Amino acid sequence: MTRANRIRTVLLGTVAAVLLAAPVTAQTVVAEKGKEANMVLLPKFLGILPFDQANKGAEEAHAELENPGKLLYTGPTPENSVAGQIEIMTTSASQGQNAVMLSNNAGEQIVPAAKAAMDAGTTVVTWDSPIGSAEGEQVFVAQVDFSDIGTVMADMALSILDGEGKMAVLSATPDAANQNAWIAAMNEALKDEKYSGIELVDTVYGDDQSEKSYSRALALVDKHPDLGLIMSPTSVGIVAAAKAMQDEGLCDEVKVSGLGVPAEMVSYTMNDCAPEFALWDFVDLGYLTYYVSYLIATDQMEGVEGDSFTAGRMGDYTIEKDPTRDAGRRVLMGPFTVYNKDNVEAASK
Repeated sequence: MTRANRIRTVLLGTVAAVLLAAPVTAQTVVAEKGKEANMVLLPKFLGILPFDQANKGAEEAHAELENPGKLLYTGPTPENSVAGQIEIMTTSASQGQNAVMLSNNAGEQIVPAAKAAMDAGTTVVTWDSPIGSAEGEQVFVAQVDFSDIGTVMADMALSILDGEGKMAVLSATPDAANQNAWIAAMNEALKDEKYSGIELVDTVYGDDQSEKSYSRALALVDKHPDLGLIMSPTSVGIVAAAKAMQDEGLCDEVKVSGLGVPAEMVSYTMNDCAPEFALWDFVDLGYLTYYVSYLIATDQMEGVEGDSFTAGRMGDYTIEKDPTRDAGRRVLMGPFTVYNKDNVEAASK
């Protein structure tokens, strides 16, 4: 072998070794339309505007993907949310539904039914509110990073209270994994020195029922006469609290903030009962959740960490380890918007 040939052989071997050692880049999955999958969108319960908006997004994706299967939007009543979700999950599996898209309001109580559904071949994707342990779900579609929500709520409290005052939390239910995570993230954020003037004095639950949330808000004011802010990370609670403060003529003394829908909050923001609040797009959340569930249920994507896919008009996403839970995987949607007098009217139309 000549010297030139030896050099060429060495170079070719080196290039081959580099190529073999290089990581293989996973292809981005683009959905094949027309695959049949019967799918269930299961909110915490029926009768709440954000969940109806999520269903609108799911319906958009269902039509776009030309799925000949059925999309069922069903849920329990607010009074029977935990048992109702478990029953619907169990029924969906026994009826051979291909996918259940769950906004979990049953905490870990949903796990046996969700695991049984997966064992029966049903894809279980959570959205809005995950299963804390991640048992019984394949992936969680997160609206935003939960730790970011905590910081945003702390920042809104800082702004509304002008750096100093007492705040209470009006949440949904004690088993709502999403709200519990957001409250925990806010508590962690409040440890920062810049929030030292803000005191969190109480956390109560209105079970995402308007009348109960209304009365819980008034009870907070009675219990804490020097309360300056009610922070409600739920679209039902924030409206109920703002209405309670408005009805009692307390908007100058006790402000309201949290997570709400612009169309429901516009009047309370413009009259300064709720100067600031935040939210993300629930139509997009339903749309993205449908894409994830469809791809897994029709065997076009495994649903494991590292899987990349295109979700129609929303673009490309990758399944990642969920950093907010010890176990589990997530697809992170983002972003969210803080609403005030400058933008709430336009967003409410």
